Amino acid sequence: MKSKAIKLNPILSGNCIEQMKNLKPKSFQLIVTDPPYNISGKSKLDLKNNTTGGPWYKMEESWDVFKDYKDYLNFSKLWITEADKLLKDTGSMMICCSYHGLSEIMMVLKELDYKILNIIIWKKTNPMPNVTKRTLTHSTEFVVWAAKTKGWTFDYTEMKKYNDGKQLRDVWEFPLCQGPERIKNSENRAAHPNQKPISLITRLIEMATKKGDSVLDPFLGTATVAIVANNLKRKWVGIENNPEYIKIAKKRIKSKENL
Repeated sequence: MKSKAIKLNPILSGNCIEQMKNLKPKSFQLIVTDPPYNISGKSKLDLKNNTTGGPWYKMEESWDVFKDYKDYLNFSKLWITEADKLLKDTGSMMICCSYHGLSEIMMVLKELDYKILNIIIWKKTNPMPNVTKRTLTHSTEFVVWAAKTKGWTFDYTEMKKYNDGKQLRDVWEFPLCQGPERIKNSENRAAHPNQKPISLITRLIEMATKKGDSVLDPFLGTATVAIVANNLKRKWVGIENNPEYIKIAKKRIKSKENL
C-alpha cells in the first residue's frame, strides 16, 4: 500500500497499527504517546469516597485487556515497529507507561536498536491510596525517552527553567489530573482512566521538539498531546479508535480553555 502524504492536525479514526501503515515514513520529529497499560481484567476495586484526587475506580477498559504477557509484548512490538518507520532520523520516542508494561516497552525499543536516553519518573503528588496494605503505595509512572541515532532534539537550556536554573533531573512532580482539567463522563466519572496532565505533556513536547516540528500520538485518547502541540505551535497527527474519546478530543481541541 502506498503511503499517504501527511495531512497535519487531523484525528485519524481506527486501529493505530493499520493507520500508521498509511502514513509517509520519516515524517515526525517526535512520537509521544500513552498506550494501553495491560492492567484491566485482573480485579475490580472502587473507591467512590476517596478524598485524594476524588473518586477512584480501578481501570477496567476492553481496549486494555490482553491475554497474557506474550500477547501484550506482541502488541507492543507491532505498534512500536510501525511508529519507528514514521520517525525522522533525528527524532525520538516518548512512551508513557506504568511498571506493568515498562519491561516490554524497553525490550521492544532495544530490539529495534534504540538508545534509551532517559526513563523519566513522574512522581504523583496525589497518588491513589493502597487499600490492600500488602505493598507500597504506587506513586510513580514512567516515560521512556529513546532515540535511534545521534542528533535528537533536547532543549537543554530551556529545561533549566523547571529546576531554578539548574540542570533538569529525571524525576518530575505533577499531580494526577483533577479539578476542571479532569474530563468527566455523564456519570461524573473520569471519561478516560489515563488522562495525562497538560503540564507533564507540555514539558515533554517542549523538551524534544522545536516550533514547527511534527508530533504523532498513535493513542490520542482525549487529545492532551494535540492540545499541547497546538499551544506550542507544533504540528500533529493523532490516532484513536474509540468513538467516545474522539468526540471528547474534538470538543477539547475546539474549546477556548483547552482543558
